[in-house]
Amino acid sequence: MKRSTKLELASSVVTVAVVQAASVAFDRKRTLAKALDLTRDAAKQGAKLVLFPEAFISGYPRGLDFGAVVGWRTDTGREDFKRYFESAVEVPGPTVDALSKAARANSVYLVMGVIERERGTLYCCVLFFAPDGTFLGKHRKVMPTASERLIWGYGDGSTMPVFDTPLGKLGAVICWENYMPLLRTFMYSQGIEIYCAPTADHRPTWSATMQHIAAEGRCFVLGCNQFNRRRDFPKNYATAFGEKQDTVLSRGGSCIVSPFGEFLAGPNFEDETILVAELDRGLLPKAKFDFDAVGHYSRPDIFRLLVDDQPKPPVATLSSQAKAKKAE
Repeated sequence: MKRSTKLELASSVVTVAVVQAASVAFDRKRTLAKALDLTRDAAKQGAKLVLFPEAFISGYPRGLDFGAVVGWRTDTGREDFKRYFESAVEVPGPTVDALSKAARANSVYLVMGVIERERGTLYCCVLFFAPDGTFLGKHRKVMPTASERLIWGYGDGSTMPVFDTPLGKLGAVICWENYMPLLRTFMYSQGIEIYCAPTADHRPTWSATMQHIAAEGRCFVLGCNQFNRRRDFPKNYATAFGEKQDTVLSRGGSCIVSPFGEFLAGPNFEDETILVAELDRGLLPKAKFDFDAVGHYSRPDIFRLLVDDQPKPPVATLSSQAKAKKAE
């Protein structure tokens, strides 16, 4: 899924933006409209790449239990899931088309966290768009965390791309996937330079994780989370965090980090905001001088990683397999 673009980059300095904002939970249309406005705002600040949080369209259902306990599901919980399912994004589909147009209209690389719907399953997903509006591809979260496994399916190894762009080699790892050392190693092996980390983790330790990955991967890391309050969710949202409308459910913590692990912007734990920073690509070879996790600082004679990047469809026909072999 690697793709090169034909756009030219005039400078080694790249301006990027991280959007820390609240989605309109379970309302795909209004969340999309907000995303388009925020993309335009980031582009006006000079950003050539705009990153949105995990599950931005249309919502990270923090505090919901979907009426599930071991051995039992409630009708109310099924209604909650139905609402979530109906607000999800089909890929391809109208929402993807609208995001493509936004990327083209603002001449930006757009990296968007969505909940993808395919048949009867939801996936936590990141979509990538080029400045000419091309839909580059997607990354499906390979390992949902804890109760997320109740509502999201598992991605396979076929959607872990790093795209070769004029801004640098671009990819994304979602939330606690970033705690999977072997997944990070695979991203490093693809030469990732702009490492996007959309998340729902707002703990102080997340900032340290972003710094660690930047220093380990010798890459720029863009951490992106929502900032939202109880009032950003529907009234009939039975969250475990109460009903006080000003209660902060996700406090952000978004940041932009250099290949040496230094903060270039953020972390911000205070409000909705757009963080903007300039990335000097000249830092990348300087950082690799004394550490390259998959190069001179590796020991392949001792440690090796085998990655299965083949799609794993639940049903395969002989004709589809023949087409796949022909495409190879």
